[in-house]
Amino acid sequence: MKDRAFRKSLAIPFALFLILFIIIPILFIIFYAFTDSNGYFTFNAFKEFFTSTTKLNVLLISVLIGLFNTLLCLLIAYPLAYLLSNPKINKSYILVLLFVLPSWINFVLRTGALRDLLSIILGWFHTTTGQHPLFCTMVGMVLNYLPFTILPLYSTMLKIDYSRIEAAKDLGCNPFKTFCKAYFPQTLAGVISASMMVFMPTISSYVISDTMSEGKIMLFGNSIYLSFSNSDWNGGSFMSLIMLVIIFLCMLLTGKFQKESEKGGSGSW
Repeated sequence: MKDRAFRKSLAIPFALFLILFIIIPILFIIFYAFTDSNGYFTFNAFKEFFTSTTKLNVLLISVLIGLFNTLLCLLIAYPLAYLLSNPKINKSYILVLLFVLPSWINFVLRTGALRDLLSIILGWFHTTTGQHPLFCTMVGMVLNYLPFTILPLYSTMLKIDYSRIEAAKDLGCNPFKTFCKAYFPQTLAGVISASMMVFMPTISSYVISDTMSEGKIMLFGNSIYLSFSNSDWNGGSFMSLIMLVIIFLCMLLTGKFQKESEKGGSGSW
């Protein structure tokens, strides 16, 4: 009984953290989202958001950029993670550290330095970052979130059961079928985790788009920032609530998809 009571008491710090830094802030967001400046209950923020074509377009553009950035990061990170996790190619952790090292630098400083470097490169072609806002934003997004894509894939690929790959080859599978049926299903958990770590921060970020595009690309995070900076607590809170709903739906869908893939993984070939 004493041991059980002691184990339960260990959960108290986590419970306090959960209440103070997660539950109470979310309750504040919900309160401001459905009240006016005087604290009275209203759906004005709801109506304003869903009747504003500008805000809906910003949300749609943010989702499309988030999907495109996630796809680009996966296409670049997957082969890199494969090379880093292959003991025949990489026998030390130094190369992995080199990919992770840039993420230790201050986010704003890293983005500003990247903009300056891109400005120099584009200057050679007699153009500027402001003339190619979408291209520069995507370069900033990919380079900033690439380490967060490589790490989940790398850690998943280290746990690959190579006996399944050898069995697929023995059964006559060509390299493409071996990859599709034996290798990729084992890395699906890492793909899902990496996608979540890139897609949601891309939508909610505003520093990268604001810095790299010289303020010409506005994402959903920019809209929330502008609302709060203009003291529109109600509109900003409702858009933050929309972000929370999107995060919840993404976690729900990816969690269900991951469970289904794990159930069917053993019988995939």
